[in-house]
This record gives sequence, structure tokens and C-alpha cells, in this order.
Amino acid sequence: MFERIIRGATNMFPVWSVIIGILALTRPEYFLWFGKDTIGYGLAIIMLGMGMTLELKDFLQVWKSPKIIGIGVFAQYLIMPAWGALLAWVFKLPDELAVGLILVACCPGGTASNVVVFLARANLALSVSLTTFSTFFAVIFTPLLAGLYAGRYVPVDSWALLKSICLVVLLPIVVGLLWKRYFERSARRISIFSPLVSVLFILLIVGFVLAAKKEIILEHWSTLLTLVVLLHSGGFLLGYLTAFGLKLDQKACRTFSIEIGMQNSGLGMALASKHFSHFPIAPAPCALSAVVHCIIGSVLAVLWSRKQK
Repeated sequence: MFERIIRGATNMFPVWSVIIGILALTRPEYFLWFGKDTIGYGLAIIMLGMGMTLELKDFLQVWKSPKIIGIGVFAQYLIMPAWGALLAWVFKLPDELAVGLILVACCPGGTASNVVVFLARANLALSVSLTTFSTFFAVIFTPLLAGLYAGRYVPVDSWALLKSICLVVLLPIVVGLLWKRYFERSARRISIFSPLVSVLFILLIVGFVLAAKKEIILEHWSTLLTLVVLLHSGGFLLGYLTAFGLKLDQKACRTFSIEIGMQNSGLGMALASKHFSHFPIAPAPCALSAVVHCIIGSVLAVLWSRKQK
């Protein structure tokens, strides 16, 4: 019963995202206490919880169909960064907006995608595998692609990005895996709460960035919203078409769509806040991204789940 309540609260993540987004822009004082320096810690806790839910057998299962996983991860880092850079170029964005949009596009799939895949009745095992492996490969591809696409706007310290990702993504996941391996009982107890805790920290990060950048966001809201909606809509569409073109089944097509369309916006906000602090608006596209991709994903989840009834 208790676990069901936690699962239900976790699955309402898209609803919480909208509520937090509205609150952050209308009552910013509710979130300003969180602070920029705590974003990285919050993200590390999310990744630690994710690591505790994984086992070696999860990875062994993945490699029974390595081609699909490889294509999914490749598509993640091929489609979204290029699409984000194209939008920045077409709309002739100011440097600070372009950097924020490209940075979130270069991030791996987010844990929220697993919730949306579950709600859409798609392939949850494939979703978790793609999220896991795209997160691991983020250590290489996120700083590399950010340097490639955003480097034309501002100098990008790819090595600094790499170190940050190792500290807030790779290290916590490895610790979580080891914890699960050697302290399985406590890890299982903690993993009951970890999805809800992850949602809570994502919401706090989104709320803080929206609250801290309220004036800038409201000043540029139409441009920001248009770009972020186009970024994620294109990701969902191109992800679906990629899987469809490979003649994968409908569940896999929906999973690819959701995984490629939804980014780890929390990581984007953490990186933008730390490495592009001279651009006050750079984290704003990342914060809006967290709300927008959940709304689009939720709508698709409802439509797709109804088709299977």
C-alpha cells in the first residue's frame, strides 16, 4: 500500500512539474532558498538512487540486443544536439540563449522518461537501458558535442564539463551500484523511495532556476517557450521516425520517441549554472525544458496508452 502511494506520487511527476513551474514564476521566494551550489548535490543524489536500482544482470540483459541499444544511444547524441544547434542558427539566437538551448540538447535522456514510458505502456526495460547507457556515455559525448556546437558562440571548457559530469553523474551511479552489491538490504529499502526523491530534487532544481531567472524568463518567455517546444517536439518526432525507419515494433518506436525527446534537464541546469554563470539566461532553456518535455511526453503517454486498451 505504502509503495503504491509512492509510485502514484512519482507517476504524477508531469503534473508536479507544471505546478512547480507556475509557483516558481509567481512566488519565487518559495524556491530561492535552494541555491545554485546545491543543484549539483541534488543531481548527484538522483544518480545515486538510479545506481541503487541497477544490477549487473540489467547490463547483461541489454547486451542480448546490443544493436538496438547502440542505435538508440547514437540517435540520442546525433539528433538532439544537431537539432538544437540548427534551431539556434535558424532563429539567430543571442549567444547566451543559444548556449543554454544547445547544452540541454547535448544532455543524455532523463530519468523522467522512464516514468513517461511506463505511463505510455511502451518498452520500460528498453527505456531504462537507453537512459542508463546514454547517461554513462554523457561523460564523453556531452562535453564533446557542447564544445562542437556551442563553441561557435562562446569558448567551451570541455574538460571542465567532463569533470563535472564525472562527479555528478558517473561517480554517484558507481557508488549506487556498489552499495546495491554489498549492502543489498539497505539499498532495496532506499530504492523504494529513490524515484520519488529524484522527482523532488528535479522539481527543486527547476523551481530554483525558474525563480532565480524569473525576470529574464518573463521578458523572453515567447522566444524561450517557442524554442524549447520546437526542440522537444522535434526530438519526439525524429526519435519515433528513427525507430519506425528501422522497422522496430510500436512499443520500441514509442520508447525511442520518449527517450530522445526527453533530456536530463537537471544536468543541463547544473552545467549551465556552473560553467556559464556569466550568461544569466543560459540555464533558463534547461529549466523550461524540464517542464515542457514532461507535458509533451504526458500527452503522448495518454494517447498511446488509450490505443492499447
